[in-house]
Amino acid sequence: MYIYQKNNWPNFYWEIEKISEILVSVRHKQGRLIGRMEGMGFHLQSEATLSTITIDVLKSSEIEGEILDKEQVRSSIAQKLGLDIGGLVPADRNVEGIVEMMLDATQNYSRKLSVERLFDWHAALFPTGRSGMNKIIVAAWRTHGKDDPMRVVSGPMGRERVHFQAPDADRVEHEMKSFIRWFNETAELDPVLKAAIIHLQFVTIHPFDDGNGRIARALTDMQLARADQSVQRFYSMSSQIRKERKEYYTILEKTQKGDLDITNWIIWFLRCLDRAIDNSEENLSLVLSKWKFWDRHSSAILNERQRKMINKLFSDFEGKLTSSKWAKMNKCSQDTAGRDINDLMDKGILLKEAGGGRSTSYTLHV
Repeated sequence: MYIYQKNNWPNFYWEIEKISEILVSVRHKQGRLIGRMEGMGFHLQSEATLSTITIDVLKSSEIEGEILDKEQVRSSIAQKLGLDIGGLVPADRNVEGIVEMMLDATQNYSRKLSVERLFDWHAALFPTGRSGMNKIIVAAWRTHGKDDPMRVVSGPMGRERVHFQAPDADRVEHEMKSFIRWFNETAELDPVLKAAIIHLQFVTIHPFDDGNGRIARALTDMQLARADQSVQRFYSMSSQIRKERKEYYTILEKTQKGDLDITNWIIWFLRCLDRAIDNSEENLSLVLSKWKFWDRHSSAILNERQRKMINKLFSDFEGKLTSSKWAKMNKCSQDTAGRDINDLMDKGILLKEAGGGRSTSYTLHV
């Protein structure tokens, strides 16, 4: 029997004494990370959110074996968030779709969930009505019959591993009505704990022909945004699940074949989230380096050209910085470029690289 076949489904229970310590620790880490990032100012917070959601979209798709173009994803998110990052590239329809879903989940986290909203997400994921070469039912619940059950699998085609079989299609509408009602309730339940249950329950129901994993992770991010009470995203649960994909499917399978005591699932989820928060510094290394740099040089008096070039060096500067490049990019004379550069060297902001004469180049001292 699977858990959804138990008499009291979906009345999950857990041993609070086994999860309380790690739950408190995770909530503390969340608070510290958000407090730290809020001290960076809105512009760098926006850069951090752009970086995090980009990683989230890429890794959520990778879990399903789909590799998206990073620059397309980043450009699509930046455009939709109204961020001026330069070097934008057009995005494919499938990229636009998953970006729209993730942004709706995180930027509109306080909006109620509804059948229509889930159908909109599903339609955005599959704009052609196909998953690969297969035609699927889009923006509607799945209709598999008893002779063609929905199975949750992982692994490459031809060597899939079946982890569990989802409820029959004739149960989906009722199950989702109950799930959505509970999702929208403001019960006396810790919001991070609720995120763990949301993920498990949605994956168990598996209401769509395809895309259930990505929508489950979007719902998880939506609930975590509610826990943070912020549209800014600084850690990626999808990225961590991608790293721990094997363990994720193992605990999911064990939980499906167990009883309604989901203590072990919650412990795994919380520990995974804990590691996601720890690894946020790796994902946000460039943004954090930029913040530390400006914090260190907060008292430095800089002109507009200097600030522009420093920010350029932190982002998408191509090749090496030379005085002639400086003059060309700022539309100023070579003498002005030289004075700007020498001033930054005196302030310890730029360093001269090895070489001399016409090949002299400079780099940021970070």
